[in-house]
Amino acid sequence: MTHDPNQEEEILARLKYLILEHMPEPGILQTRIPALQLARRDEVINTTKCLEKPLASLIVQADKRIILGSDEYHIRKGDCLVVAIDMPGSSILENVSPQAPFLCASFYLDRKILADLLIQTPCGDIGQDEVHGVSVLRADAQFMDTFLRLVMLLDKPAQIPVLAPLILRELHYLLLTGAQGGFLRDLYMQGAKNNQIIEVISWLKNNLDKAMRIEDLARHVHMSVSSLHRHFKSITGMSPLQYHKQLRLYEAQRLMLTENERAANAALSVGYESVTQFNREYKRMFGLPPHRDISRRRGGL
Repeated sequence: MTHDPNQEEEILARLKYLILEHMPEPGILQTRIPALQLARRDEVINTTKCLEKPLASLIVQADKRIILGSDEYHIRKGDCLVVAIDMPGSSILENVSPQAPFLCASFYLDRKILADLLIQTPCGDIGQDEVHGVSVLRADAQFMDTFLRLVMLLDKPAQIPVLAPLILRELHYLLLTGAQGGFLRDLYMQGAKNNQIIEVISWLKNNLDKAMRIEDLARHVHMSVSSLHRHFKSITGMSPLQYHKQLRLYEAQRLMLTENERAANAALSVGYESVTQFNREYKRMFGLPPHRDISRRRGGL
């Protein structure tokens, strides 16, 4: 990955202008390009629990510290954060003020695009034992410029249906062929041992309401229990049981926040048999009981 600091600074300045133009107020903007999301924060917020979806983020201004699983990452202006799997974690912003807000542009990774490109692109080395689901590296000018072209389409809505899919495919290609491509290939290449963990994660996401037995999961992906546990923890930073529990709690939170489900109904929907246990585990994870946490989040929104 080659770097031209002057060109990179110029591109980041243009991205800053565009984000501020589209976001006069702090928040998260789900743009008219479905895969593209912009974020602006004007002040440091206490540590925020989050469920990061598979995405690539370019930090345009200020810094961010995130804890995903058992690993901590410091992400600075000009860095590209790639999260290859759904990752429960927490984050805190740094060096943020109304005069210098945190600015970020992200696009969601498309598994179909990755799979298609992996067939067409030389795979390089795969098969590493220690693979993590997250990568942070300095973005180069080519990646930044392609990202800029995607954001610029927001001012040309008539071009979005034709050009946005092409630019998004180009961004996926640059990730796969760049310095961050190795861990993506190792996770998403069919036949790579860590691709089996992607299958396990997919099963866990689609079966939140079912009891999880690691023996059944291991048999499903033709792995031993010890091997599954070791590779899963390497990639996510937690055990399959911990991961499944956190996915359940995030989904219950979403049901209450966006679909107005009562806590008891949300708990049952994600497989809890005891509402008392759900309330206890929810408070342990988010710091407040469900009703108070949802009320606080709605107030923040």
